[in-house]
Amino acid sequence: MPDPISWGLAWPYYLAALVFGYLLGSIPFGLVITRMAGLGDIRAIGSGNIGTTNVLRTGRKSLAAATLLGDALKGTVAVLITRYFYGVEMALIAGLGAFLGHLFPIWLKFRGGKGVATYLGILLGIYWPAFFVFAGIWIAMAVVFRYSSLSALMASLATPFLLYSVGQFQMAEMFLAMTLLLWLKHNENIHRLMMGEESRIGSKSGAESGGDAGA
Repeated sequence: MPDPISWGLAWPYYLAALVFGYLLGSIPFGLVITRMAGLGDIRAIGSGNIGTTNVLRTGRKSLAAATLLGDALKGTVAVLITRYFYGVEMALIAGLGAFLGHLFPIWLKFRGGKGVATYLGILLGIYWPAFFVFAGIWIAMAVVFRYSSLSALMASLATPFLLYSVGQFQMAEMFLAMTLLLWLKHNENIHRLMMGEESRIGSKSGAESGGDAGA
């Protein structure tokens, strides 16, 4: 049986970990980086998303890479700092907070990114072997099907099952919740995949369209 997180114990500390993670996760690196580069508001172009895919539409690959790194590391940092001081259970709460912060940042009226980079960053900080499994699944799916969104969706779907299979029950529970949120944020991508309208990796239409693929 899974080992459920004891929410009733030391709730102020859980709340503090959640808020700490949320504040880190809500840093909109895509918006900050593009503004610092003199490109204005990234929300005014493409899909209006603050994630890596939309930043890439500026034509500045270096800015997109910086956004990807920032969005991932804010999840990693939230987890590692909390884990160092308070242990794994609290780190999971901080990780969830970081994920929620990226998806629903208070500074941007709760309209954030789709969460893949932050999801990966949290995974790297909390259980790094699963990070490489996620990356392997993503790459394999991308090579075969050439859909970034499909690759991210399938890799995220496999993650809770992987964690459960190796006995990391609390992690599996938390990543199951985050996977459900990630899929909800990709509802438009899922619809386009079902309709055969999703842009493929490297396609010109994908670079010009307003739909983000796994950002």
